[in-house]
Amino acid sequence: MNLQDVKKLLGQLYRRQFLRRGPRIVAIGGGTGLPVLLRGLKEYTENLTAIVTVADDGGSSGRLRGEFGILPPGDIRNCLVALAETETLMDKLFCYRFGQGAGLAGHSLGNLLITALVDILGDFQTAIKEVSKVLKVRGQVLPSTLRQVVLHAELEDGTTVSGESKISQSRAPLKRVYITPGECAPVPEALKAIGQADLILLGPGSLFTSVLPNLLVQEIAAAVKAAPAVKCYICNIMTQPGETTGFKASDHLRALYEHVGPGWIDYIVVNTRQVTPALREKYAREGAALVVVDDHNLARMGVRVIKADLLEEALRETEPVRHDPGKLARTVIRLVCKR
Repeated sequence: MNLQDVKKLLGQLYRRQFLRRGPRIVAIGGGTGLPVLLRGLKEYTENLTAIVTVADDGGSSGRLRGEFGILPPGDIRNCLVALAETETLMDKLFCYRFGQGAGLAGHSLGNLLITALVDILGDFQTAIKEVSKVLKVRGQVLPSTLRQVVLHAELEDGTTVSGESKISQSRAPLKRVYITPGECAPVPEALKAIGQADLILLGPGSLFTSVLPNLLVQEIAAAVKAAPAVKCYICNIMTQPGETTGFKASDHLRALYEHVGPGWIDYIVVNTRQVTPALREKYAREGAALVVVDDHNLARMGVRVIKADLLEEALRETEPVRHDPGKLARTVIRLVCKR
């Protein structure tokens, strides 16, 4: 072994020790927002727990849920890939989506593999643990509950929409969301992780269809509120048509408080960087806009505001506006360092 190899080995050992001693962080959400956060956080700690919604009923996940009676695997698969130690061919396989083929078109290969593992092993959680080993996941990914739940939304006009995918597509102003069955047991490991956490993060992601469904599992919400950890909500960059049309930053917090109870969030993280006029116009045509940071209302709610440029550096007009994983992780990790 030459000197260069020794240096490389020592660097790897130091890196492993650094990650093992990292803060205990719980991230709660789903959809496309949570994996972005996890991709950044895994560079700071391996003591990570992602608690993921199981309310998804659209796309490949919805089809597998309906045909095989399993929990929707898609959001969990995305989080597993995000926490994989390195980007490998296996990660790409898990994300591969069939573009054609009778019965296969639209399905993700990772979703199919998880479904097969559930059938072989007889248990969803065990299947997730085995996938975690294959992908060398830093941390753990847990469903908020092992019950099959249906998400419902009561709209401002008094009507009710049932099913996460239909709620997302309705584009009508929402009043509240709830799940059936109303009482469902949480995953015990999720409660343990929440109780031991240094930092609990909510979002980013669809407020009513990705973040809140986890907190509608009553024991999850109670554990989060009672936990001694720092609690932080990561506000979305853009509003979502229907779900959060016209929402300011304080409206996002208010929705969380109306569903779970007031006064338990310590920080809210908001983006300060503007998008290009072309992107603004594109989103406006779709009924969305940048979330306005209303400092006065946030101060009245007793939450501390963390402002930062959180946008991806290379924003393309053909792609959604997203948080940058590195910027977001650096911003929230400082909250643990302040303790």
